[in-house]
Amino acid sequence: MSRKIPRKVAGVLLALAGLIATVTFAPTASAHGALMIPGSRTFFCYEDGLTSTGQIVPQNPACQAAVAQSGTTPLYNWFAVGNRSGATSGGTAGFIPDGKLCSGNSNYYDFSGFDQVSTAWPVTHLTSGADITINYNRWAAHPGTFSLYITKDGWDQTKPLTWADMEPAPFSTATDPTNTGTVATLQSYYSWNAKLPANKTGHHIIYSVWARSDSSETFYGCSDVVFDGGTGQVTGIGATAPPPVSAPCKATYSITNSWSGGFQGQITVTNPGTTPMNKWTVGWVLADGESVVSAWNGTLSQSGSLASMKSADWNSQLAAGASTSVGFVANQTTAPAQPESLSCTSP
Repeated sequence: MSRKIPRKVAGVLLALAGLIATVTFAPTASAHGALMIPGSRTFFCYEDGLTSTGQIVPQNPACQAAVAQSGTTPLYNWFAVGNRSGATSGGTAGFIPDGKLCSGNSNYYDFSGFDQVSTAWPVTHLTSGADITINYNRWAAHPGTFSLYITKDGWDQTKPLTWADMEPAPFSTATDPTNTGTVATLQSYYSWNAKLPANKTGHHIIYSVWARSDSSETFYGCSDVVFDGGTGQVTGIGATAPPPVSAPCKATYSITNSWSGGFQGQITVTNPGTTPMNKWTVGWVLADGESVVSAWNGTLSQSGSLASMKSADWNSQLAAGASTSVGFVANQTTAPAQPESLSCTSP
């Protein structure tokens, strides 16, 4: 099964490819690439926003939110979600922190906006158990192994993605697969055949890991898919992008007190919309060595380095512009700091 990659203006793409190769190419990264089939978040947001002038102005609200957090540089460098901090390539759990899988905890550019929780990301429609031809862009060529993982059944897409959400073993691997085209172009990619996992339904994430065999550099990516009997159709790009919506939930984090070995924190939840909001969940990434020991005004849960608080019955409904706060006490051996990731969602 294959899908023709959409092209809005061929001449602009070729001109833009040359511009990226000469101007915005990451100076420290010597290999680049990302999934094109099924497309990664960065690739689809690039395609969603491409204009006839070569500028990238996303229409998809999830892509817009990613730009609001990380700027437009990641869109022009959609192929550079990489990390080379490890002694060896291919680092997964324990190397890329929970909540940062889609950004790869990148040390090239700020891709943190692509870790955000949203149901609006562009998706590829697939059939569980079907054969698929994988295309992975070859912006720069290097030997290595590609591994494709998928989220477990029951994955909660309203929370940041964690390693506990992923099936432990990849459903497809390929070492030095077939490649075609001239590097640093959209027409250049690695390709191999794979069988999609059986008995999957609904929304999932296919997570790609490209581990170079000639350096410690590794590239990562999240591809949002839905198993609904599709054959590779893509929605959420351009004309199929869902209309922009006002932010349904906003959260701010503050430290209200601290002492040796611990601190007290507060998260304020605000409804920035114009209609009432019913139920909400806030999530944040705990600092190394930090653990929440008690909380109030909400229901606390922790999984590895992630913590979340769901609204209580009495504060679940917020009128337009209204706010409420939850509090917690945490142990911490170092000075408390702002979390690296804070999300707020409302169904």
